[in-house]
Amino acid sequence: MTDVDTGGGDRLALAVLTQYRMTTTEQMHRLIAPGVRIEQTRRRMAKLRSEGLVDRITLPQAGRLRAWFPTSYGAQIAAEWPELRGRRLPRMVSDPTAARLRSGHTLTVTETALTFIEDARRIGDLCRPLDWIPEVYHPLGGGEAVIPDALMYYARGTTAGDGTMLRAFVEVDRATMGPERLGAKLGAYSRLHSYTPTPFAGHRRTATQGPVQEEWRRHYPLFPRLLFVLDGTGPTGIKTRLDALQGAAKASEQPLFFHTVPILTAALADLRNSGPSAPVWHPVLGPDCAVPWTWSPRQ
Repeated sequence: MTDVDTGGGDRLALAVLTQYRMTTTEQMHRLIAPGVRIEQTRRRMAKLRSEGLVDRITLPQAGRLRAWFPTSYGAQIAAEWPELRGRRLPRMVSDPTAARLRSGHTLTVTETALTFIEDARRIGDLCRPLDWIPEVYHPLGGGEAVIPDALMYYARGTTAGDGTMLRAFVEVDRATMGPERLGAKLGAYSRLHSYTPTPFAGHRRTATQGPVQEEWRRHYPLFPRLLFVLDGTGPTGIKTRLDALQGAAKASEQPLFFHTVPILTAALADLRNSGPSAPVWHPVLGPDCAVPWTWSPRQ
């Protein structure tokens, strides 16, 4: 155990696991320590488990693959750290059975994160493990909310000193819902784009406060681009889902949203094979062309 960093490495592993909710050993290794042997990550996770901070399940349908998740104790500790403070952490699984039932989607979202993080490392951009934040809550009023599978922060050109920041809402679809339900998500995002909170009864705004703005402007200088990552089906199924998204966009009563916010789709297999920066994405309003995920309608 002498080669295991009991400070920063353990802390990062627990922070990442708390934020992501679940990873396999290999995924954790690729996230936090790709430059060392995977045995070190295995020892680190075993140590955290012996301290009651994490637990694991074995997935019998995946070659006895182990998946890790934080215990309530571990999540409570990590939530107090500055790197996670102020974030509304996803609901934690409470036991191995609950973790197993949620493993499919959660591990696919983690794998999607890895395609961006590893691609950024390769091309000299910056997207760190904690720059991928699952399930960020965005209220729509009336008890409704938009909760993307992940919010991603991504800095371009950090090697050259540019550092242009991009933000993206990421939705991972494993073909577990019908194409119509997938298309309906576009309506929710278009409502978020225009949603302005109603002032509390009796509350008067002063002239210095200015007009009420859309809720999302409190958090982002620009509305994040919207990325749909499709998995769990073949080319025909992916085309069916792309057609559903295109139909929902054309039928929308808020065309400004679809002509100003980049909305793109790609197959997870293409992200794994070519990387997200490759031209493997299809704009919802122009599905016959292929572009990188950094594409904008104004280009």
